[in-house]
Amino acid sequence: MKVSLPDGSKKEVRKGTTLGEFAYSIGPRLGKAAVVGSIDGEIRDLFEPIEKSASVVFFTFDSPEGREAFWHSTAHLMMHAIQRLHKNVKNTIGPAVENGFYYDFDSKYTFSESDFEAIEKEMQKIVKEDLEVERVIITRKKAEEFFKGNKYKLEILKEISGKTLQFYRQGEFMDLCRGGHVPRTGMLKAFKLTKIAGAYWRGDSKNTMLQRLYGISFPETKELKEYIKLQEKAEKRDHRKLGKRLDLFSFHEEGPGFPFFHPKGMVIYRELEKFLLDEKRKRGYHEVRTPQILDNKLWHQSGHWEHYKENMYLTEVDENEYAVKPMNCPGNTKIYSSRPRSYRELPLRLSEFGHVHRHELSGVLHGLMRVRAFTQDDNHTYVTPEQIESEITGILELVETIYKPFGFEYTIRLSTKPEKSLGSDELWERAEKALTNVLEKNKVSYSLNPGEGAFYGPKIDFVIRDSLGREWQTGTVQLDFQMPERFELEYIGEDNSPHRPVMIHLAILGSMERFMAVLTEHFGGAFPVWLSPVQAKIITVADRHNKYADMVSGMMLESGIRFEMDSRAERVEAKVRDATLEKVPYIITIGDKEVEGGTLAIRTRDGKVKFGVKAASFIKKLEKEIKDRS
Repeated sequence: MKVSLPDGSKKEVRKGTTLGEFAYSIGPRLGKAAVVGSIDGEIRDLFEPIEKSASVVFFTFDSPEGREAFWHSTAHLMMHAIQRLHKNVKNTIGPAVENGFYYDFDSKYTFSESDFEAIEKEMQKIVKEDLEVERVIITRKKAEEFFKGNKYKLEILKEISGKTLQFYRQGEFMDLCRGGHVPRTGMLKAFKLTKIAGAYWRGDSKNTMLQRLYGISFPETKELKEYIKLQEKAEKRDHRKLGKRLDLFSFHEEGPGFPFFHPKGMVIYRELEKFLLDEKRKRGYHEVRTPQILDNKLWHQSGHWEHYKENMYLTEVDENEYAVKPMNCPGNTKIYSSRPRSYRELPLRLSEFGHVHRHELSGVLHGLMRVRAFTQDDNHTYVTPEQIESEITGILELVETIYKPFGFEYTIRLSTKPEKSLGSDELWERAEKALTNVLEKNKVSYSLNPGEGAFYGPKIDFVIRDSLGREWQTGTVQLDFQMPERFELEYIGEDNSPHRPVMIHLAILGSMERFMAVLTEHFGGAFPVWLSPVQAKIITVADRHNKYADMVSGMMLESGIRFEMDSRAERVEAKVRDATLEKVPYIITIGDKEVEGGTLAIRTRDGKVKFGVKAASFIKKLEKEIKDRS
């Protein structure tokens, strides 16, 4: 048989050769590194035989597919160890997540971090045993017998159709699972349990509270050690700690997952908003606003009811069921369709800082990174099919402009049709081709992210890299032929006939809340001057210096500079220390010399102090720094 590889080459393979054997035949390095593979686009385990000529791709830990399989396999390893150490532990689900894995389980024994060492030790034993991981197909009856007494697994079984079910087994441990997995437990060499938390079954507070154990794993110990070092650095920059220390935001038990922004946090939020609005206005975007709750008829029409209902908050108005909007796009289509449109109006660029609500499971909530209410810097542009490429070219330039002041490097991923999607294959192929053409014509390097598109269309995702080298998917451009079709949107063309527009969804920062969290950790709370809630702090040495300080503060107020005055009866050193901990960019000290000379003593964040600075020249310099967003 002939097997096609991603580089375009073809290799002869004997029928029945496993993916793992084929990987080693290409080279020992690939054979050792491969975690899973795919046959004609379907993810498969390495023990899967190749039965026909096909296209084959291998995924290592460096790929999203490889990491997901590796981390999910480690979740099984962890639960295997737990059930060896503790009897009567009822396992539920154990997925890979954005940064590692977790497993939820029900146990009368209450686990704590003190149990981590014993569990990790048992996990190492199972790794040394190098158990074969195999896929097992069993009848529904046998599956029900196997999970007798485990109400969680029995509930899952009822939701799966078919007479037979797929399990994975390693030694005495077996679990219901769709795969994929590493072929042997010996591959899971380096891991660390990270935290224990509580999580309601199915995320419903009416259900049993389970225990959730998180972990991380890598193919090599060296990678784990590097990760631990990075985590120690990240711990110091944790936006939740800095947010509290810098008085930016808070969370309260009355609203889990719903952030409360404080005055200083709102300064950063508004500066980001203003920056985006200024840049978008230059490019012809018009700001709009849509309602928070809308009749479920709209959500049925958009397809969200079918694909997203479990993440939506529902309410009742005049005995009709409404939903709090999880996305802004369906409401935006009503603005477009509010009157007849001509081709002369297109592209029509509509911008909305839309506040959305999504029901996230309590166990995945994480500061501003993962919340239940957030604002998207949403944009919806309506174009003719002929305008797609030029419009997205302009979007690529806009994204570059927005990311530049933050110092972010970023990469681009093209995400294609997912398993659950709306619309015909023909429309999807057309949309994916349009995005590919734009990227290639603009000579933009990108990677392919198969199956990760939105349910209504393919997308270009922007992945930024922060100061610690971590990657965050923030912006996205989504090409949508489905929404205009579902809402019967039209424009009158040059031929005086109705035509269907194409809808382009754009978010540059993504979630404003999440982007603020990324920024806080990226800068370690030391925001650039234009974003800093307090841009300068005036410190007086004694009360006799307050009059001169008031004059300087008046000049700053007139220039629109955000400042605070510290005239407390404290030692100057203590006041400087406090301002430094608040990460204020400029600390201005005023004493006798400054009053006599009509000058300022300026301390910068790096601890350097410059004396004899004229107030007018300093304010002029600061104004320019803020204006340039440098």
